[in-house]
Amino acid sequence: MKAMMMTRPGGPEVFEMRNVETPAIRQSHEVLVRLRAAGVNPIDTKLRARGTYAEKQQAVILGCDGAGIIEAVGESIIRFKPGDAVYYCYGGIGLAAGNDAEYAVVPEWVIARKPASIDFAEAAAAPLVLITAWESLFDRANIQTGQKVFVHAGAGGVGHVAVQLAKIAGCEVATSVSSEQNAAFVRKLGATLAIDYKRQDVTRALLQWTNGSGVDVAFDTVGGEAFRQLIPAVGIYGDLVTLLQVPEDVDWKAVRLRNIRVSQELMLTPMVHGLKQGLMHQADILKRCAAWFEEGKLRVHVSHRLPLAQLADAHRLIEAGGMTGKIVLKI
Repeated sequence: MKAMMMTRPGGPEVFEMRNVETPAIRQSHEVLVRLRAAGVNPIDTKLRARGTYAEKQQAVILGCDGAGIIEAVGESIIRFKPGDAVYYCYGGIGLAAGNDAEYAVVPEWVIARKPASIDFAEAAAAPLVLITAWESLFDRANIQTGQKVFVHAGAGGVGHVAVQLAKIAGCEVATSVSSEQNAAFVRKLGATLAIDYKRQDVTRALLQWTNGSGVDVAFDTVGGEAFRQLIPAVGIYGDLVTLLQVPEDVDWKAVRLRNIRVSQELMLTPMVHGLKQGLMHQADILKRCAAWFEEGKLRVHVSHRLPLAQLADAHRLIEAGGMTGKIVLKI
């Protein structure tokens, strides 16, 4: 099969298209997927630049998100059969082969049936961002109907699905954007308030929106100064969830006085530690979100559809910043 290989840590130029052996089912719980599309995420660019989770850095196939058609199944599998269209988030961090290739072998417990209402590119764009947003909002912050929720970078990959999930949950949603075009985009997704962070003070805008009480939940997808700015904008007994490392100079006294619960989210944890139950939970998230896709309540925005050979260009686009939605490789 053809696969884009990361030959070593470095810049986008480290990718090479190679002909490698097609993976084979070796355990009874595995399925062989012929990939039709693979999502590209910021984590891919970080792993490429810094190295993967593998102890020894070697040529690997990146790409956590995949969507395709099952070609073969292990002997113990009864829930899926050849010909089923599926999507999933698995592999691509150096511990198992990823999805920037024509085929992948994955455990059955990580996959979910692809929603019929979306194409393979949209399906491949969805898993990592859906799981990240779901775990942050529902599992960490336990969002409730009627709450006021803030999502950083609402036009981005994780942000634009987080806005929709919070809206589906019955929350009022505010988000930050960098342009009027992105403001219009997030309003169509259901955001009540779009804050232009280049022109407005995010903290002040959120306090005005909440009549000084602060938001119930803040979801930080940016980190650094953006995280610090949210502390006075979160209400007493509120939740602040971040995808990034908490800055070392955070004013923890202010956090404690407001009784803010701070949570960190890394959806890769089950994959890194081999936690089957965690992976099953993530597949269940995809299954539940599939129903919302079918009902028209949820969508994923694909900004670029590139051929597999242009993986390096996809990484350059992400690293340039300002992305709206997701980039997908067509396979």
